[in-house]
Amino acid sequence: MKLYEFQAKNILKNYGILVPQGKVISSSDDAPEVFREIGCASCVIKAQILAGGRGKGGGIQFVNTPSEAQTIASRMFGSSLVTHQTGLKGAEIKYLLIEEAVSIKKELYLAITIDRSLQMPVLITSTEGGMEIEEIALRAPENIIREPLDILFGIHPFQLRRITSKLGIPITPSSKFTNLLIKLFDVFVKNDCSLLEINPLVITSSGELCALDAKIEIDDNALYRHPEFEQFTQYQDFSQAEVLARRYRLSYISLDGSIGCLVNGAGLAMATMDMIKLHGGEPANFLDVGGDASLEQIIQAFEIILSDYRVKAILVNIFGGIMKCDVIASGIIQAVKEVGIHVPLIVRLEGTNVNAARKLLNESGLNIIPAKDMKSAADAVVKASNNGYIDR
Repeated sequence: MKLYEFQAKNILKNYGILVPQGKVISSSDDAPEVFREIGCASCVIKAQILAGGRGKGGGIQFVNTPSEAQTIASRMFGSSLVTHQTGLKGAEIKYLLIEEAVSIKKELYLAITIDRSLQMPVLITSTEGGMEIEEIALRAPENIIREPLDILFGIHPFQLRRITSKLGIPITPSSKFTNLLIKLFDVFVKNDCSLLEINPLVITSSGELCALDAKIEIDDNALYRHPEFEQFTQYQDFSQAEVLARRYRLSYISLDGSIGCLVNGAGLAMATMDMIKLHGGEPANFLDVGGDASLEQIIQAFEIILSDYRVKAILVNIFGGIMKCDVIASGIIQAVKEVGIHVPLIVRLEGTNVNAARKLLNESGLNIIPAKDMKSAADAVVKASNNGYIDR
């Protein structure tokens, strides 16, 4: 789950990390009052979207009076901000963060993320603050510092000294910087983050370290441990299908094709989509119901797939390991009866009790097209989707 900047900064504040004084608004009428509350000669208005590159796209504006704040806010609200991460469609601006303008002496880049090759967190820092890390990597890779972090013991003292030295942190704020790194690692671990990025982290003219911008991504699989994050979901731009998938603990991603996929296991789901593309089709979704899906989850999975008007055929590809194939077949039959599927449905089952499962499907009287293997299943569903849309 990606958090907006203002949400990420609220978390940082809870750990004693300095962020600019500010407040989020959802109406331009609130801009003048917030400007006065902050009490600075100059403020910055920042569009809250879940994408980077806001500054280059015009999503960050400086204002000097309450009336100017309202004018800029009214202009930004409801508009689509286009950045290199949003695509041409852009992202609608629904929230704005108004903050005090900070006097900057030095900018740094700082992030903690997961290095999957090392299977551990890694701290990434650079003297090139305020820029995208991809740009730094291309233009000046020697300015990027990477330090693997011990998940149990955190950042070792020798690493703190080495990072501070390489970044050229002045002696005065160096202890503040090491304390900041320790706090950030605490935030990363305790909140089950997959990414914590501060860009830029600034040294102010008064020698303070301030997180001028913040990006946090939470591991979805750990959200059950954080009921306090439930408040964040009201700000997320979820579709109805995504809301249902989250409610029933289904892994779902909408894609652009016309073939709905219902699969158990992420690896099998990826292989299924690859096979569909190999046969000239395009998957409409990634949907993993897991290895022990209940009848209710299967029914909701069909509901989610059919909520996409572009779906012209559905492929169910199930490997019965933990769950027996005949149990899965019974669930599919009941789900089809309850949901009322009016597009071609191709079902491929393999694993424990597969013969009993195929018999159940054949004797169900439902319009289910059986497939013996992935190749024939993919070929059948692509042909079915190309035969035209079946009216519902």
